[in-house]
Amino acid sequence: MSFQGFRVKSPFQGDRRSRLVVPSAAAVLAGVAGMALVGLPAPPAHAAGVQVPCSTPALIEAISTANSQPGPDTLRLAGRCTYRLTAPDGTNPANGLPAITSEITIDGRGSTIKRDEAAPDFRILLVAGTGDLTLDKVTIEGGRATDCPATPVPGVVCGGGINNQGTMTVNHSRVTHNAATSDVFAEGGGIDNDGTAALNHTEVSGNTAGYTGSDPGEAAGGGIANDGPLTIDHSSVHHNTVQVTANTDSFATGAGIASFAQTTIEDTLIARNDASAPGGTVRGALTNGIPSPGTMSVTDTTIRDNTSSAPDGTVLGGGVGNGGTMFMSRSNVTGNHASSPNGVARGGGLSLGALAKLTLSRTEVQGNTASAPDGGTALGGGIINALGGTLTTARSRISKNTATAPDGGTAQGGGIHTAVGSTTLNKSSVIGNRAGDGGGIFKASGTVALNDTVVKLNRPNNCAPPDSVPGCIG
Repeated sequence: MSFQGFRVKSPFQGDRRSRLVVPSAAAVLAGVAGMALVGLPAPPAHAAGVQVPCSTPALIEAISTANSQPGPDTLRLAGRCTYRLTAPDGTNPANGLPAITSEITIDGRGSTIKRDEAAPDFRILLVAGTGDLTLDKVTIEGGRATDCPATPVPGVVCGGGINNQGTMTVNHSRVTHNAATSDVFAEGGGIDNDGTAALNHTEVSGNTAGYTGSDPGEAAGGGIANDGPLTIDHSSVHHNTVQVTANTDSFATGAGIASFAQTTIEDTLIARNDASAPGGTVRGALTNGIPSPGTMSVTDTTIRDNTSSAPDGTVLGGGVGNGGTMFMSRSNVTGNHASSPNGVARGGGLSLGALAKLTLSRTEVQGNTASAPDGGTALGGGIINALGGTLTTARSRISKNTATAPDGGTAQGGGIHTAVGSTTLNKSSVIGNRAGDGGGIFKASGTVALNDTVVKLNRPNNCAPPDSVPGCIG
């Protein structure tokens, strides 16, 4: 779960500012006819945009001016310029730029807005509750969060690069090498969304969320943490990190994306994100913690080569940790790793939480690994549904996944491990998976139904215990 229990209303949240009402042409002509011929003031040139030279003070001034006047504004940055922030904003020192409080488009033209390495810590951008920001072709880099606008609790930090409390659209941009690190709670190394956000053709990479405290704590969303409606389309979330202090019984959640509100992901790559919680708990690179009735929809997306590691702890999904309702279609979950030496690795590809619901349609779960050396327990190389969840597949393939526990451990369910909950496979296949027992499916309890589904060529057997899965032979 997220830190929402501590959240209070931000001073930046509230009603959106009213926009300038433009009178009709007829009304203007009537007014002119009834008065002496005098010069009318020229309308503000919002549509043409404001050219911002390659100067950080000029960018700050342009944002302040746009905030102070009605109507939308477009700021056109100097092409391929680096706007280097050397000091925090004078009004809101947790941010490098003035908070966005009106409707602003920043046309980056390939430019970068970056915190100078010698500068004190601050995030790059805050979109206030009244703000409506569109970023086009901009790189946001090097921010370091020092507060959490939605949760003004000392020590809580959110959104290393960007914190959105209002409305934000990011197009053809990059959010990279930002951080949210705290000894209390941290989320959203790259982006923390508490408003409404959309990312299109955007890269979120190399960001970090970290917990450094000595008591049990949490870090969530190495790339993105979401607490408001979020849409991600034709984007990539890769090489982000979430980590916590070793042996503190802490949680490292969603190295790529940790979402706690309605989320739609389409045509996106979530890859090579890394989570670490020695002696604690890791949740998958894509974590769905959305409470009912909210849902997460994942379409035409690849989730691959992510790593979740918890030596002497517990891993809940190498690729995906689903604690809510998720619909995944025409997607690939491949090459992900859940590793827990002397601990418990649950779900190399996907893990279902208590009462979670996962529907896979035309999706491939392939080549994932749950590994627990040094005498640990590995359950579900491909998928685990062992806490009372509901798993349903249609025309999907679970293949070449592995559950392994060398050095005297337990490895069950190379393809699928199921207990307590319900698993129904429709027109699907479970082929070529491996485990110590139940190479294809291991059913500890609950129900498993195979409808026009093939389970074959798994090692050392297709299903275990013997006769536990009706219709499964060998």
